[in-house]
Amino acid sequence: MAETTLLDPLALLLRKRRTIIADHGFRDRDPKAHLKALKGAFEAIQLEHEGLKGRIPPRLEHFLSGGSFDKALAFIEQERGH
Repeated sequence: MAETTLLDPLALLLRKRRTIIADHGFRDRDPKAHLKALKGAFEAIQLEHEGLKGRIPPRLEHFLSGGSFDKALAFIEQERGH
């Protein structure tokens, strides 16, 4: 089993956000619920980010602070060797 890291919860939230964005069926069926889900994902990412400040690499901090969430996830995955 893979080792759990400090960034695992953040990576999970970033993947969840990406999944919500890609779910066009959900968006088409219920735009308001889709938007609410996106806002919830964004807020969860922000909260996790706040808890990680000062403990993450500067480049990842830059991506998260700028809202570059796909780049942040790519950075985490690259660091893990995925």
